[in-house]
This record gives sequence, structure tokens and C-alpha cells, in this order.
Amino acid sequence: MPTTSIKSDQALRLDHQLCFALYSASLAMTKLYKPLLDEIGLTYPQYLAMLALWEEDGLAVSDLGQRLHLDSGTLTPLLKRLETAELLTRLRDVQDERRVLIRLTAAGRKLKARAAGIPACVLEASQCKVSEALALTQQVQALRDRLMA
Repeated sequence: MPTTSIKSDQALRLDHQLCFALYSASLAMTKLYKPLLDEIGLTYPQYLAMLALWEEDGLAVSDLGQRLHLDSGTLTPLLKRLETAELLTRLRDVQDERRVLIRLTAAGRKLKARAAGIPACVLEASQCKVSEALALTQQVQALRDRLMA
């Protein structure tokens, strides 16, 4: 086991756990997003999928799964609900029928305008400057990438 500068009794304190800080921050963030997303009729995972599709329409399901770090068992029901809500369509790729492509509908593209104010609301609630939020995002992404390596 690696040595640390924190004594073992201190190392096991809840408030010294990075995992708990990330977990509780994630819960707080999801709670903040809920009323904002309720207004546009999306759940948090659906919002993440829509963000990726607003960025790059026509993604393959597998590519979206990689972007969101979700397996197909989680992603497929989410996409079905978005398709039922008429925000996207799923079609087999004519050049490779093994691939399923996701395309936004007109309603899905239009929803982007309704979601446009959400990041500003989150930034205001976090009481962070844009530069602080970007730096924190990059740090958490780097941590995620190291943990997944």
C-alpha cells in the first residue's frame, strides 16, 4: 500500500475522501439541474445525450456511448425515450447495417435554444468564475482519464 502523509486514522475520515467529495458534489449538481431540466422535459442523462448530439448530430450509438461513458444497456432505453419524445431518430447506417446512427429531429434541434440558459444558471449557482469552472472541469476530466487508464 502506498505511503501517505496523512496518518491512517486521518486517512479514513469521511471528509478526507476524494471519492466522497466527488460523489456528494455530483449529487448536489444533479439536484441543481433537476428543476432546470424539468422545464425542458429532460432527465439529466437525456440532457447529456442531447448535449453530445447538439455538438455532433448523426453520431453512431457506439460513439455516443463512448462520449458519455455509458454501455448500450443503459444508453438504448435512454435513446428510446428520446425517440418516443420525438427529439431524435435512430436509423441503421446504409453503408454498415451493424451501426445505428442517431439524428436529431427538428424538435430536438429546437430544444437546444430552450436549454441555452442552463449553463449560466449552473455557473451562477456554483458561484464560480468561468475560468474557475473550466479549470475544475479540466482537473476532474484528467482525474477520470487517469482512473480509467
